[in-house]
Amino acid sequence: MDRLIYTALSGMRGSMARQAATANNLANANTVGFRAEMQSARSLWVRGAGLETRAPVSEEVTGADMSAGSINHTGRDLDVAMTGDALLTVQAEDGSEAYTRRGDLQVAATGVLTTGDGRPVLGESGPITIPPADSIRVAEDGAIWIVPAGGDASQPQQVDRLKLVSPAGSRIAKALDGLFRVQGGGALPSDPQARLIPASLEGSNVNTSQTLIDMIEASRSWDMQLQLVSSAREMDTSAADLMRLPS
Repeated sequence: MDRLIYTALSGMRGSMARQAATANNLANANTVGFRAEMQSARSLWVRGAGLETRAPVSEEVTGADMSAGSINHTGRDLDVAMTGDALLTVQAEDGSEAYTRRGDLQVAATGVLTTGDGRPVLGESGPITIPPADSIRVAEDGAIWIVPAGGDASQPQQVDRLKLVSPAGSRIAKALDGLFRVQGGGALPSDPQARLIPASLEGSNVNTSQTLIDMIEASRSWDMQLQLVSSAREMDTSAADLMRLPS
């Protein structure tokens, strides 16, 4: 019995992990710059005398779908969409450097430039602070131009430049906070060739139709594994009845 029930239980855990990742993708179908999580299942054969028939399953998030989402023109000066494989550098909660495709920038009350979810945006020398200004504009190369409060609109000033990076040649991984980081630690260098599309936003690349299908498949897989557990219990009860001596 243990061969069947533990294999079925491992399948149930895999179905739960798949369902959680699928639900997270669906919940972020409208999140700016979101990259869908990808799952993979594999057999973990138990080796040893009498154990070769056991193969629990392991299903986990193996990466993110890095295909581009749709670009929508918003007309807002602080909205930017990265082109190609470019990533925007932000500061994570632990102070480390992380990367995102989210480009709905805004200026906090303290003057710090942040993404729409409150992550401080990094420039070439650290977090970017915007002084009081009548207008702010982000150029295609990431340069931030402002017209100081009360200043001449024909004489804009560059205050900083967004740190744009490329993951080409490096291994990056998506963390639980939705940000990308270099595997094993470290930081990516600035990419001078990276470009932006000003006054535009990149949408999520989640395919909602396929995600709903994946959720249904994960639910059916859970039900199938649950039926196997019930079958194992019935077989164990039947075996115990056969071994019971007549009174």
